[in-house]
Amino acid sequence: MVRRIRPTFRSATTAALLAALVALTLPPAALAAGGSASAEPVAGARGCDPIDPAACLLPFPNDWYTRPDPSAPTGRRLAFTADMLPVSSAGVATQPGPWNRADGFSPGSTLIAHVPGVDLARSGAAPITDIGRSLRRDAPIVLLDAATGERWPYWSELDANATDPARRALLVHPARNLADGHRYVVALRSLRDAAGAAVPAPAAFATVAGATLPRDHELHARQQALRPVLRRLHRAGVRTRDLYLAWDFTVASTQSLTGDLLRIRDDAFAGLGGAAPAYTVTEVRDLTPEQDARVAREVVGTVAVPSYLAAPGGPPGSTFHRGTDGAPARLPGNVQTARFRCEIPRVALRAPSRPSLYGHGLLGSGNEVGAGNVTAMANEHGLTFCATDWIGMASEDIPYVVSSLVDVNRFPAVPDRLQQGVLNALFLGRLLVHPRGFVADPAFRTADGRPLLDVAHGLSYDGNSQGGIMGGVTVAVSQDVRRGVLGVTGMNYSVLLNRSSDFPPFAAWLDLGYPDKLDQQLVLALFQLLWDRAETNGYANHLGNRRPLPGTPRHDVLMHIAYGDHQVANVQADVEARTIRARLRMPALAEGRSPDVVPYWGIRRAYGPVFVGSGMVVWDSGTPSPPLTNTPPTEPAYGTDPHADPRNTVAARLQKAVFLRTGLVVDVCGGEPCRTDAAPG
Repeated sequence: MVRRIRPTFRSATTAALLAALVALTLPPAALAAGGSASAEPVAGARGCDPIDPAACLLPFPNDWYTRPDPSAPTGRRLAFTADMLPVSSAGVATQPGPWNRADGFSPGSTLIAHVPGVDLARSGAAPITDIGRSLRRDAPIVLLDAATGERWPYWSELDANATDPARRALLVHPARNLADGHRYVVALRSLRDAAGAAVPAPAAFATVAGATLPRDHELHARQQALRPVLRRLHRAGVRTRDLYLAWDFTVASTQSLTGDLLRIRDDAFAGLGGAAPAYTVTEVRDLTPEQDARVAREVVGTVAVPSYLAAPGGPPGSTFHRGTDGAPARLPGNVQTARFRCEIPRVALRAPSRPSLYGHGLLGSGNEVGAGNVTAMANEHGLTFCATDWIGMASEDIPYVVSSLVDVNRFPAVPDRLQQGVLNALFLGRLLVHPRGFVADPAFRTADGRPLLDVAHGLSYDGNSQGGIMGGVTVAVSQDVRRGVLGVTGMNYSVLLNRSSDFPPFAAWLDLGYPDKLDQQLVLALFQLLWDRAETNGYANHLGNRRPLPGTPRHDVLMHIAYGDHQVANVQADVEARTIRARLRMPALAEGRSPDVVPYWGIRRAYGPVFVGSGMVVWDSGTPSPPLTNTPPTEPAYGTDPHADPRNTVAARLQKAVFLRTGLVVDVCGGEPCRTDAAPG
């Protein structure tokens, strides 16, 4: 029996359901606001950076919006105020507290500015198809490490979703994540419009970049802050007279990005004192071969996990309870009862199976562990998969997640609950490998007492889609997982969302709350500052044997990519591969298949039948190449979505299984580009 679960949210029925659910969670004023126009730009408000007058927070990210803080690892702290941040269409101001805990900006920050009339092609800016152009000496956009002077690769685009050309954002995306704790300098120079004419610098910036201003001038402080930036650019060969705009920003430290999750991990596991987590088996279902040819037994239960959320039991909308030091702290007796489901394959009746966590897809549930591709993988390769919900972005969170698109103030609960969800998965993982955990329970033994689990070889991880995105975090912080497979993965939701075919129903709610498309890019950037604490983007600099986090062993990951994926944009998988220094299995695609000048620019290549370490394998279903804009591929113009094809391909499952067992990435495609079982011909 094949059980398929497809966790996508594109139908009109689902959109209507979302509307009904959100109506239950939003205040009447927010719904009454409907599609009203956004508030007027507040660039003149106190504290806004005057050099880009289109909106407060521009340009973004920007150290103008930080303050010195000697206690922070970076020496700075975000210093947003409510009048700097976007205001919803219902007039709700954003309260900055959750953001101001950070000591810098996202390592995957999209650089956002507004350049009226700019034509990026006429300017010669590096597009998504030619990242290498970003490193040319005469590149019109310069991104460099302030300490080392290293030019950083990127691609640039104008927001294709903008409905008003006068409010269209310029977006510059790092092609690999920036280094934790480093300061970066940005320059926009020699920009041209569609006619080839120079785009003049904003008046305020021209003044600040010009002659020394008197101390009582309103722009004097901004000029003083800009002087070190101009000096650094001058040393890099960038002339002040060519500048349209320049600024600097600091990336958050590793402590700021990962500290909350490591804190709750270490505290929770210390509380175990070496024991197995407490759990309860609530259901054991033995299946005959006629009922299920792959699964012999299904075990359902709950695991008790210390909860660091403020509300008892941590329901949707819960944020961390924080102690006097500002770090997450557990209220006495607060427990998260995390439901789990395990699928024990039929082959385990002959020989014990290896334990693995499974990560489910977008806003789904741990029940996805019973999907046909998962049970096929389990029975073909002797793996018992167990899953729990990614609370924070599970099915029960849908109303709350959608409501946060209408009111940004609601969003901090999403990454807080996600981090608790990761801890829940870590506790489940410990049960899978602890000698007094599941293996000692009759539910995981045969009738004559033989174990169905082989705990001697450690724990694996396999997840798809959201399970791939969240899997990077889980592997990065797990003390039990040594190898993980990240299926149809990527990172950095702030970039992924506009490019995902899953997003349009949700985008309608973002349109309701923040109708202005320039504001929306800032909202997504603000989301990412908090999302980093709970998704791969904030951990990628420590993933795949890159400087493991404290108390965490070295590990490797295998990324499986569906070329032309409609739901998780390939471009962000490429950024992840560059960041973790994964090697790309070659040949990745057939000659001429990619529109890029240099396909997979900057990703290390691996040739031959086998290699060791983290890798990326591209699986091709014949789907058209994805759009070159920040818009989603849609059927039928972009063919059938290949998102589920790699996991449903026999050879791909074999490659995953060998990697999880041995750490080797083997060629299962006969020296040719890998094609899925769904590929034509």
